[in-house]
Amino acid sequence: MRNLALFGLLIIFLVAVQFASGQTVDDVIEKYEKARGGKDKLLAIKSIYMEGSREMMGNEVAVKITKEQGKLSRTEFEMGGTNGFMLVTEKEAWSYIPMRSPTPTKMPDEALAGMQTELDIAGPLVDYVAKGNTTELLGKDTVDGNTCYKIKLTTKAGKEIKYWIDTTTYLIIQSAAKGGGRGPAGAGKSETEVFTLYADYKAVDGIMFAHNIETKNPAGQGRAGGGTTFDKIEINTLVDAKLYKAE
Repeated sequence: MRNLALFGLLIIFLVAVQFASGQTVDDVIEKYEKARGGKDKLLAIKSIYMEGSREMMGNEVAVKITKEQGKLSRTEFEMGGTNGFMLVTEKEAWSYIPMRSPTPTKMPDEALAGMQTELDIAGPLVDYVAKGNTTELLGKDTVDGNTCYKIKLTTKAGKEIKYWIDTTTYLIIQSAAKGGGRGPAGAGKSETEVFTLYADYKAVDGIMFAHNIETKNPAGQGRAGGGTTFDKIEINTLVDAKLYKAE
């Protein structure tokens, strides 16, 4: 009887541990949503416009990003007197880097699925179950001296993204994902894991946005160059239909 009682307690303990573990990742994500301004506010964003600059090869490059929820992500940049862009829609993706090609280049269809997360303004963690994504808490880690919860998210399309959420602020300070077509030539699927740092969070209409985003070198070792600093972020503005065109 004593052994049966101990066995029963062990089963209860294991179930409790599993339940607690299952709740932990949801608890972290819920606190992240609240830290950003709340899930309802995040899901109410239908469009966003971001304007800033990025340091590239010692030059300051003007950057403009326009997104329409679930439909469009367009990044435009000006460098050396020429304009280029990266365009992602529901059906296709294009890149135009004047220094490399005289005309816009359509990206391979197999790369498109990995870029669909660009269309999600709130991000795949927010309301992740409804979006068909799954998550797993990988424990704790340290990024630049900050203790973080490390979460792995797998999108409905099968793309894996890792997030590091600060245990104090509950804001994302780092993410990592495979390139998925963002290689040097903008064509073909890249298997290199790209690390991104997020800093200088500020509120825009009650929602927290990182105003500095910086890419790390492969394997997360050292900076890959200057980060992008945004000095203007607007939400729920009208989106010009011409931005959907690869031109």
